[in-house]
Amino acid sequence: MNAVTPDNSQMTGLEQLRAIFPTNDPPAGPGIGRTLGFDYVEVEEGRVVFGSTPDERVYNPIGTVHGGFAAALLDSAVGCAVHSKLKAGQGYTTLELKVAYHRPMTKTTGPVRAEGVVVQMGRRAAFAEGRLVDLEGRLYATATSTLLVFDR
Repeated sequence: MNAVTPDNSQMTGLEQLRAIFPTNDPPAGPGIGRTLGFDYVEVEEGRVVFGSTPDERVYNPIGTVHGGFAAALLDSAVGCAVHSKLKAGQGYTTLELKVAYHRPMTKTTGPVRAEGVVVQMGRRAAFAEGRLVDLEGRLYATATSTLLVFDR
C-alpha cells in the first residue's frame, strides 16, 4: 500500500484499512498516526473516526494545541474515509484541505474525535468533510477536502 505497509493492491480500500487497523495496538497503525498519538476508533465504507488526547507535546509557543495537530487528525480522517471507498488498484492523494478552527484546545480539553465522511466519490475526484469534537460534543475544528483518485 505504501512504503510502510505491505503491498495490498488487490484489496479494496476498506479491506486495506481493516488490515492496517485490526486493533488499536499499536495506536493508529503505521506512520503519522503513531507519531502523533492517534487512536483508531471506527472504520466503515465512507466513514472513518480517529481519536487522540492532546497534551503539551503538541503545543505551540502561545500555550495551546498547535493547529497542525487538528489539521493532521482531520486530514487523516477525511483521507481514510475516501480510502475506504477505493476499488482494488486505486490510490488517492489530497489536493486541498481547508480547516476552520472553532475553539482552542489545551491539555485540559481531554479526548477528541475526528470523524471523516465522504460527500462525493467520483472516478477522478473525491470530496470529504470532517469534524473534530470533544467527548461533550463541543466543536473544535471542521475540514473540507478535495482528493485526487488515480489508478496505481
